[in-house]
Amino acid sequence: MAKRQIFYSFHYDNDVFRVQQIRNIGALEGNEPVSPNEWETVKRGGDASIKKWIEENLKYKSCVVVLIGSETANRPWVRYEIEKAYNDGKAILGIYIHNLKCPRKGTSSKGENPFDRFTLKSTGLPLSKVVKCYDPNPYNAYSDIANNLEHWIEEAIASRNQ
Repeated sequence: MAKRQIFYSFHYDNDVFRVQQIRNIGALEGNEPVSPNEWETVKRGGDASIKKWIEENLKYKSCVVVLIGSETANRPWVRYEIEKAYNDGKAILGIYIHNLKCPRKGTSSKGENPFDRFTLKSTGLPLSKVVKCYDPNPYNAYSDIANNLEHWIEEAIASRNQ
């Protein structure tokens, strides 16, 4: 099977090292990591520049994986990416990454489910009732993610296509 094109949504400042571990799993083709210099250039262009960057990078992705750290749910651009992905019909899932060790910060506290912040207009239910979030084994979060990531993504795509 061809590798899926994935967009990773996350809080850059807090979780970039945890996210890099997931990118290194290699089971999937994700968007290339943005260097801090490139991200600073995008941000200097203001909100319109950031939106354009997100839209361009989401365009041909089949799934958005929200990597949930301690502050992810509070990040406005993560919220924008979730809303854009949902409205564009993309598959979405969440993975808690607080138990992955960051070389600088170690593990962190579990963040809030960002999908609780969205309400489906059709049903009035929170998006968290539709989008699955996975909380990997705290003793070996990396292996749990590595062993299940592909399956979780395929499940999200199948669910969204229904």
